[in-house]
Amino acid sequence: MAVLKALKGIRPIIEKVKIIASRPYDVLSSEEARVEAGDNTYSFLHVVKPEIDLPPDIDHYSPEVYKKGKENFQNMMKEGIFFQDPEDYLYVYAQTMNGKRQVGLVGCAGVGDYFNNIIKKHELTRKDKEEDRKNHVRVSNMNAEPVFFAYPDVKEIDTIINEVIKQKCEYDFVTDDGIRHSFWVIKDKETILKLVDLFAKVPYTYVADGHHRTAAAALVGREKKEQNPNHKGNEEYNFFLAVHFPASQLTIFDYNRVVQDLNGLTRNEFLKKLEQSFIIEEKGQNEYKPDRLHNFGLYLDHKWYSLKAKPGTYDSKDPISILDVTILYKQILSPILNIVDLRTDKRIDFIGGIRGLGELKKRVDSGEMKAAFALYPVTMNQLMNIADTGNTMPPKTTWFEPKLRSGLIIHSLQ
Repeated sequence: MAVLKALKGIRPIIEKVKIIASRPYDVLSSEEARVEAGDNTYSFLHVVKPEIDLPPDIDHYSPEVYKKGKENFQNMMKEGIFFQDPEDYLYVYAQTMNGKRQVGLVGCAGVGDYFNNIIKKHELTRKDKEEDRKNHVRVSNMNAEPVFFAYPDVKEIDTIINEVIKQKCEYDFVTDDGIRHSFWVIKDKETILKLVDLFAKVPYTYVADGHHRTAAAALVGREKKEQNPNHKGNEEYNFFLAVHFPASQLTIFDYNRVVQDLNGLTRNEFLKKLEQSFIIEEKGQNEYKPDRLHNFGLYLDHKWYSLKAKPGTYDSKDPISILDVTILYKQILSPILNIVDLRTDKRIDFIGGIRGLGELKKRVDSGEMKAAFALYPVTMNQLMNIADTGNTMPPKTTWFEPKLRSGLIIHSLQ
């Protein structure tokens, strides 16, 4: 059963929280992070993407980068910008976007749960990205950013959290993207114990967003265990920071694709090949957004098309085969466009649905890309089913929004 542990969170002072809170390290390139941080010396990007404070040509994985991140954080601690709670607390973090709110329980997950498959994964990780975050944890000796978990809804947990959020929150601010972030501290020991006990009955939790951070935190925790001859099991390195959301509250956006060329085919030749697997309907210049599974939008030569997958193009009993990203790959990307490795092929790019279909049109109309594919988003049930069956989704399948803001709470491994 799932572990939930209270922690002595390290948090920013209320007066600075809005300028400290940053987007996660992995949604911005170093150049974008440098611009976004600008002259804000308190942006948490200085901690999670510290290369922005070093020469632009520096190797982002060099030891100097991780040392700089630690130094930047220590300076903020010395300045009194961050402080540590005196006792172990749990926390609640709510995000409101476009009138819809998701409310997460913040605490530590167990490293052992990761290796015992209590924490379920649905994506593969890349070793270079894994090593990057491991080095960040090793050098800083903390979980600087929480990971984003989902869990099957538990009515009793919801009831307690609903009472908590009736109280005055610790932080409450709106970021430039219009998303409201609200944060509560649970100090009552009886409430904390009740939540921990209830969470122990949750059979599994699911990594929604942050597979690399989850892997890094767990692997470093295991390293520290192996290096400690006096290991007891209650050390802070046995746990890592997570925000746990009831699965029913989460929204998965579509994750769309753009391709640079048609592999030498003309438009008519390409459409002719698509007819073997899809029912094609021309939609003109109006944006076409798929409204169901196995239906795709295609933007090509200033026109939108509806592509409906024909029977036999997928196996409805196979949790991977039935995914639209799999259908797109097996019926179009690989056999027709010769895009075989989605992780390394430079002829394809991926665009989160939060950017809208206009971004697909823009990338194609500019001449940078030749065609775009709009997909219907994966459901939480599909994600959990894939994780439960031990399968992994193809790359770039899910896009969760809103993203957690970094810098609101930190977990020290000391």
